Amino acid sequence: MIRVLYFASLRDRLGSSGEELELSENTRDITALKALLAQRGERWAAVFAEDELLLAAVNQEMAQADTPINDGDEIGFFPPVTGG
Repeated sequence: MIRVLYFASLRDRLGSSGEELELSENTRDITALKALLAQRGERWAAVFAEDELLLAAVNQEMAQADTPINDGDEIGFFPPVTGG
């Protein structure tokens, strides 16, 4: 089981702040998780589209597309932010 969290505008666009998901053999990195989530429907596909700028963290550490995901991990998705 993994915990997936959605922050900022993603939470609003998806109507959810997070969920728990069973980790399958095919979902072992950030790219695969994004692809799985995008299959849920139009709203999800828009958020997790390949050209959508989206950041991820695994266990509160910034992650890349190929960062592995393991059972028990917490994965957070959020839009890029700027300071000023």
